[in-house]
Amino acid sequence: MGIFSRTRDIIAANVTDLLDKAEDPAKMIRMIILEMEETLVEVRSAAARSIADQKEMRRTIAKLDTVQANWTEKATLALSKDREDLAKAALVEKQKAADMVERLEAEIKQLDEALAANDADIAKLQSKLREARARQNSIVTRLESANHRAKMRAMYAGPKIDEAFSRFDLLERRVDLAEGRADAMGMGAAPKTLEEEFADMQAAEKVEAELAALKAAATKKD
Repeated sequence: MGIFSRTRDIIAANVTDLLDKAEDPAKMIRMIILEMEETLVEVRSAAARSIADQKEMRRTIAKLDTVQANWTEKATLALSKDREDLAKAALVEKQKAADMVERLEAEIKQLDEALAANDADIAKLQSKLREARARQNSIVTRLESANHRAKMRAMYAGPKIDEAFSRFDLLERRVDLAEGRADAMGMGAAPKTLEEEFADMQAAEKVEAELAALKAAATKKD
């Protein structure tokens, strides 16, 4: 037994209610769609058989119409020969063919009604199937989104993030040590001697004097 007991249950079914009660909506929607597709195939197959039966019945009716015409001719011939007994027998056979035609026409009418119902059922089944497929796309999208969010949250709150930041702390500590070593290399440098300070001063004076001479030369040219 499937989810539905075939056509009428599917037409009356509320897909949303079924999914709300399902523990696994994605699995349920796949089952619903499969059931609908199978039922649609069955209804169409039944309709095809009914159409084929009607065509066969109409061919039989056409043959029986010919039979009736033949018996009418025979009855007429018998009467022309004063054989009323044969004429009656021919008319009895004609009536049998007529009765058969009447029964077949009644069956064709019943099949017409069944086909009209099948046509309506197929339209409703297709509408339900479109609804189910639309729900399937929505459910798949929502599940993928939910799984993605869950992974992201697990990543944010998980041990990998903590481990990454621990590595950042370690790297920052190594940078601090490198900077400390560089600063330490400048520590304890000996101060300049008095002679070194005067030598620097004299060198600076020479540079200033040379600069002043260049400026004066440039002024004379102007």
